[in-house]
Amino acid sequence: MLSVGILVFDDVEILDFSGPYEVFSTAARVHGRTARNGAAANLFQCFLVAPAMRPVRARGGIKVLPDCVLTPSADLDVLIVPGGDVSAILNDDAVIRWIAAQHPGTVITASVCTGAFLLAKAGLLDGLDVTTHWEDQDDLQASFPALTVKRNVAWVDCGKVVTSGGISAGIDMSLHLVERLAGPELAAATAKQMEYRWLQ
Repeated sequence: MLSVGILVFDDVEILDFSGPYEVFSTAARVHGRTARNGAAANLFQCFLVAPAMRPVRARGGIKVLPDCVLTPSADLDVLIVPGGDVSAILNDDAVIRWIAAQHPGTVITASVCTGAFLLAKAGLLDGLDVTTHWEDQDDLQASFPALTVKRNVAWVDCGKVVTSGGISAGIDMSLHLVERLAGPELAAATAKQMEYRWLQ
């Protein structure tokens, strides 16, 4: 089983975190239908991680209850850092340190939208090609000149680090991650189950 931790914080973009959650939870469900034993059925376990155990107020006003506070290092196989209005969380040193501490133990560390700013501040994007929401690409490049922003792409896969464009692009990226971690057949079946037109 692979653990998929998704960071949530005040002013997080709803689809940035819920889209990947839907992809991985649906992939686990679809896989479970064809698995021949109970262990294989538990392919992905998703949970929401937050700076504090209290309801998080996402953009648009929806409130979400996280599953846990910042987990210890090496507890995650996949870390997904969503975006939204990151102006406050970007200055939360404990969160930035936590992201940096998770990275050595993950199989994949990924961002959606302006979550790339958090990965960049944690020092994970230096020397890499990355992307983010089209509206924030110039700001990301100017703020972190050691990275290279790629435009007009849904996601950029640099191996251990994967970044995506804004909002719905996080769904495309997450399907790509399912493809990497569990194969193209499951990724395609997951997109079909979601009735989602996957940008590959």
